[in-house]
Amino acid sequence: MSKLEQVLILEPSGELKFKGPFTEVVTSNLKLNNPTDKRVCFKVKTTAPRRYCVRPNSGVVEPSSSINVSVMLQPFDYDPQEKNKHKFMVQSMFAPEGGIDNETMVNMVSDKMWKDADQTQLMDSKLKCVFELPPEALQALAKGKTNVFKLESSTPPPRKSVSAPSIIKRVPVRPIKNDLDAAKEAKEVAAVPPVKPNIPKPSPEAKRPVTQDDGLRQRKATPSDNQTFTTEFAPVAQRSAIPPVLYLLAALILGFILGKFIL
Repeated sequence: MSKLEQVLILEPSGELKFKGPFTEVVTSNLKLNNPTDKRVCFKVKTTAPRRYCVRPNSGVVEPSSSINVSVMLQPFDYDPQEKNKHKFMVQSMFAPEGGIDNETMVNMVSDKMWKDADQTQLMDSKLKCVFELPPEALQALAKGKTNVFKLESSTPPPRKSVSAPSIIKRVPVRPIKNDLDAAKEAKEVAAVPPVKPNIPKPSPEAKRPVTQDDGLRQRKATPSDNQTFTTEFAPVAQRSAIPPVLYLLAALILGFILGKFIL
């Protein structure tokens, strides 16, 4: 039983070319064209899934439209003597009638729809991968240099140990005295005579008991505490207790009495 012919037109149709050097991600684009009047489901597969990243790896191509697929080759150590056997396959089939709902899309991604589909209705196209080197890489290969195709080590170089300046001050430590030195020092301290305070002796008058006369003399000799807070204002003149009007009245009465006696 022969398979159906692929309805999608692939560009490129037979090879996916990747141009080195391969020390970084290299992308090759694949275009899928649908010249029919039906919706076509597709899925991209490869023999080396760990070496490539495909976006999108499945989907639906609308009638009379196209879609671009990016195939990204991950960085690796390229060996010119190793034969490349990587291949891709694009599977396709017509979408089921009635449209594609969310459940159908989930099954498409999980391969369930492709496993349950009629194998006689599946179409596929195969492409091989080709690694191309730039001219400078070919010249280096001719000279026997192969390190240009190897990845740089991601391990960082070891750091040089730099001795940090000491910021801690050294404090001299006094030696611990033994028991003999401690006893000797205690004897020297005990031999030093204690210093007596110089307290003056009381006078004979201080021993005599204080009498009432002594208290009076002491109060007369000692000024009052209030006198220490005197001001410098001038003293105020004291006024007479009898007002001047009374003097005037007394003089008038005396004059009146004397006038009667004289007359």
